[in-house]
Amino acid sequence: MKTNILITGGAGNIGSSLAQKLSENPNYQIIIVDNLSTGSKEKIPISPHNNVHFIEADCNQYQEMAKVFNQFPIHYVFHFAAVVGVKRTQENPLKVLQDIKGIEYMLQLSKTAGVKKFFFSSSSEVYGEPIEIPQKEHSTPLNSRVPYAVVKNVGECYCRSYYQEYELPYTIFRFFNTYGPYQTTDFVIPKFLVAALKNEPITIYGDGSQSRTFTYIDDNVDTMIKIFENNLLTNDIINIGNDEMISVLELANRIKNITKSKSEIVFLPPLKEGDMTRRMPDNTKMRQILNRPLISLEEGIKRLLNNKKFLELNSITKICAE
Repeated sequence: MKTNILITGGAGNIGSSLAQKLSENPNYQIIIVDNLSTGSKEKIPISPHNNVHFIEADCNQYQEMAKVFNQFPIHYVFHFAAVVGVKRTQENPLKVLQDIKGIEYMLQLSKTAGVKKFFFSSSSEVYGEPIEIPQKEHSTPLNSRVPYAVVKNVGECYCRSYYQEYELPYTIFRFFNTYGPYQTTDFVIPKFLVAALKNEPITIYGDGSQSRTFTYIDDNVDTMIKIFENNLLTNDIINIGNDEMISVLELANRIKNITKSKSEIVFLPPLKEGDMTRRMPDNTKMRQILNRPLISLEEGIKRLLNNKKFLELNSITKICAE
């Protein structure tokens, strides 16, 4: 009997990459649910094992998700569905808050179905403006009030509460900036990279001094699968992110250099909120689980430039700008 794994938001960047890797195992049946509001069918993996099933549905609609649970005996859930992107979440705060319903519905259905473990996609946004660097899972205060961070914080609380009341095991992933071939230009690395390859202006909010760390998707997925397959960090939280910090302006210049681009860097007014000055995880747990070096930023960018899917999705016909 196959192990049935439900991935909500499975047509997005992280969800589709996880589905692709899991689908390589013929003993897994992958059920992807996505409402395609930001995801894309083009990102849904095609497996030689014929073990990927896609359902277009909205996690914030209980009846739609109840049908999914009635159609398949679900053994594990990765709940990644959410409104994402700093600008999008700022412009649609009420839509962001509706995702709380989806979290509750998914936990209710998982509890009723006897799901063995619930994996929740949280975010580094819960830390808000950093009180300390690096940011630690259990000691750094959660310091953000923007709707997206509030939803993730509430989701974490729901996971803990469902374990306390119903003994539904969970693991919480606090994702820091993750990039990969399936990420859209709503996010900084593909946005800068596509602009650079087309010799178009690279736009930066504010002065570019805000610092981030960037994790290539393979490091993210490999960590999650090791946690899943070895039953690690049950009822616990893990930061998933690189600890190589770089300013947004330096990132833009580095991408220009790698692509030999003639793009001009253009500075826009800073975002009203949500654009934190610094962000860097304590990734001790992640490094111990991976047990190998993380992929460097330069290597990750080069992998994107050599990824046919990334180039196709962004209508890039040449590897480097002229």
